[in-house]
Amino acid sequence: MTNASEPAGRTTGTPRTAPGPRTGRPPRTDGEGTGERWRFGFPGRARAEVHTRGARLHSLTVPDRWGHPADVVLAALDPAAFEGSARYFGATVGRYANRIAGGRLVVDGVTHRLATQENGHTLHGGPDGFDQRVWRCEPFHSAHCTGVRLFLHSPDGDQGFPGALDVRVTYALDRQDSLTVSYRAVADAPTIVNLTNHAYWNLEGEGRGNVLSHHLQVDAPLYTPVDAELIPDGPHRPVSGTPFDLRRPRRLSDALTRTDPQLALAGGGFDHNWVLDGARRARPRRAAVLYAPASGRRMEVRTTEPGIQVYTAQGLTGDITGKGGRPYRAYAGVALETQHFPDSPNRPDYPTVLLRPGRPYRSTTVHAFTTVAA
Repeated sequence: MTNASEPAGRTTGTPRTAPGPRTGRPPRTDGEGTGERWRFGFPGRARAEVHTRGARLHSLTVPDRWGHPADVVLAALDPAAFEGSARYFGATVGRYANRIAGGRLVVDGVTHRLATQENGHTLHGGPDGFDQRVWRCEPFHSAHCTGVRLFLHSPDGDQGFPGALDVRVTYALDRQDSLTVSYRAVADAPTIVNLTNHAYWNLEGEGRGNVLSHHLQVDAPLYTPVDAELIPDGPHRPVSGTPFDLRRPRRLSDALTRTDPQLALAGGGFDHNWVLDGARRARPRRAAVLYAPASGRRMEVRTTEPGIQVYTAQGLTGDITGKGGRPYRAYAGVALETQHFPDSPNRPDYPTVLLRPGRPYRSTTVHAFTTVAA
């Protein structure tokens, strides 16, 4: 929306028709094609674009300390990259965000085999996860809030997950430059659900170098160690005395240059879950703060989720050209994925991700933007 009285505008027109579903993929019951972008915001305030392919946050433009706007969300220039190395950029990932070891889960005593990808594990819902679907979209607006709601039906057996699932994702901007992403899902049979947004943030502006000068704070006393395949390895560990101690703001370059086996396992950066408090909250509480000193932009992340996965994008190699025309190299952004813990279905000591009929799944994350004076 360009102002509070206008509905959200489509920026790419009517979606084109794509070929039928690929072999082994469920039908896209909420629309086919390449999708479209919807733009919304308030005059002189933050502006957002959401793409229906993957219900993804395509851009978010916010001012710096001098009032100059910049887009702080990474996205590929070529939409074809949605199916390739940029598939998770800004996307809603599910039915289960993060990893499920061996593509195996047990629900009420029944073993389900999931579609797998890397090293035989299931990542972000499988090879045809929610990031690959075209979602149905509708706008909404009021005097104080504007945005879009996106809808998807995931049939029983989708990527091996039991039960049909109906999902709604809402992106809402207010006049204080806060972006709220909320999720709701209902199932017709017992299943597991863990949804998140996979945006990569660079608060200096997308394509403007790396985020190693950013300061990051994570309000968590514990983190989850991983093995060589990034599957949880052993109990949660205290962050004290490690590069994972972000209870006070730390420059990312200072944290990532420390010698630590866990950083090495993740390829020279963070790709780990931080344990906020072990339980989902009814109302969002602060989980993390990201700050870019040069621009003065500050983003506070508040969530109802018990964990946050921090990925510092060390795996980017420059093969993805960003929407601003610059290649994205290592550390070009940082993902702050609020969610339940990786491999929770196989970890009875973790907070449950089981969803039963009649008990809707709900999750809310707020990204609140401010600026800090020089």
